[in-house]
Amino acid sequence: MSELTPSQTVGPYYAYGLTPEGRKRWKPDDHYRWKETVGDDLVTPDAVGTRIQIEGVIYDGDGKPIDDAMLEIWQADAQGRYASPADSGARPNAAFKGHGRSATDASGGFAFHTIKPGPVPGPDGKMQAPHVVFAIFSRGMLRQVYTRMYFPDEAANAGDPILALVPADRRATLIATRPERGGQTVYRFDIRVQGDGETVFFDV
Repeated sequence: MSELTPSQTVGPYYAYGLTPEGRKRWKPDDHYRWKETVGDDLVTPDAVGTRIQIEGVIYDGDGKPIDDAMLEIWQADAQGRYASPADSGARPNAAFKGHGRSATDASGGFAFHTIKPGPVPGPDGKMQAPHVVFAIFSRGMLRQVYTRMYFPDEAANAGDPILALVPADRRATLIATRPERGGQTVYRFDIRVQGDGETVFFDV
């Protein structure tokens, strides 16, 4: 009987077209010179609401930053509307799409400039607290993982039906913090893919 072919981790990724602007974080003069299709700045001229900065670092199971991960986010607009035909309140002509993509830098950091989302209805019609959905792609993962970021200053978190499914002692991994930053509304959301303080991920 022949031996099994040894397994290997996913990657390296073919980066061209994934995060063209993201490469500026590695070498300012080494990036793809073309129009970006999906980037880390979601704000458009027609977007209304509170402009926010989401930033954080991704850590591996040993607590070391992951410098070659890619993150995608999806969110509603400030009125709780998704840019999707499935959302009856969606505005198909709106420029704000609520979808962004960021590569991590050499220190494992990522950042998004966006609008704080509004509350959205869940599958059963019950309102969910404002949140941002994250998908994380990284070396060693056979498929991406999904999580959510909630806002620390939202009373609606207490009644969120998804957050209620998470054990109380682990909910903090899904709630951002508010570092002091003059002139900016910043939310810090670190992600730990394994180990102590591992971020809660969801089956979707």
